[in-house]
Amino acid sequence: MTRVALCQIPVDHDPETNLSTVRDALARARGADLAVFPEATLARFGPGIVETAQPLDGPFVTGLAEAAREHGTAVIAGVFEPAADGRVWNTAVALREDGSLAAAYRKIHLFDSFGAKESKLVAPGDVPEVVELAGLRIGLITCYDVRFPELARALVDQGADTFAVIAAWGSGPLKEDHWTTLVRARAIENTTWTIAVGQAPNPAIPDGFGVGRSMLVDPMGVARHDLGTGPGVLVAEIDAAWTETARATLPSLEHRRLGVSRS
Repeated sequence: MTRVALCQIPVDHDPETNLSTVRDALARARGADLAVFPEATLARFGPGIVETAQPLDGPFVTGLAEAAREHGTAVIAGVFEPAADGRVWNTAVALREDGSLAAAYRKIHLFDSFGAKESKLVAPGDVPEVVELAGLRIGLITCYDVRFPELARALVDQGADTFAVIAAWGSGPLKEDHWTTLVRARAIENTTWTIAVGQAPNPAIPDGFGVGRSMLVDPMGVARHDLGTGPGVLVAEIDAAWTETARATLPSLEHRRLGVSRS
């Protein structure tokens, strides 16, 4: 069993405020092997992220590492790091329980949809990332990425037995329904545990980012836990044996016909 904390926090524009919120959440997640925080935990989305972005050895990730080490808990969280072209990378960092950096995944699919244009500020990554953390092989997925099943399948082909989906999901008609449906779909089609953590709404900043609805979904698509819309920290268990049972019952990964050409 791996104990996982879903840390559904509101996010501010100020990194120091957010680091304090992370520390408080980790204290509430006592006993967890892994704590997962939302996309953009460093700073809230907006034009200011270019100035706010920090390198991975900067004060925010250093503070995350110190908190991980203090609590003996591995951490996944979203940050922004400066890119060479004047934009930033939207990066998911994965830290081991000793605070060392295990992986940094730069978001591949940018949210140029529903009237938004993430690519104005964010440069795309191009490398899918699977990280060994807290006894799991975790495929990292950030927000809009969840709409692309080929990324999740590539992560499974790299050996992922769990997905961590972090998000600052935007509100709007049908958006929350899309989030819950897509998270469950990625779990079902890959028979894979899925830890999905989004930002809680921040009442002080009504910009539409953050719908909550963080979930732990099992390999058969059952939402074992759903945090609703408000801030919260929930510690739950992932049973790796259930993955084996689900894949024996529903061996769809084995049934792929990869050699069949397109017509």
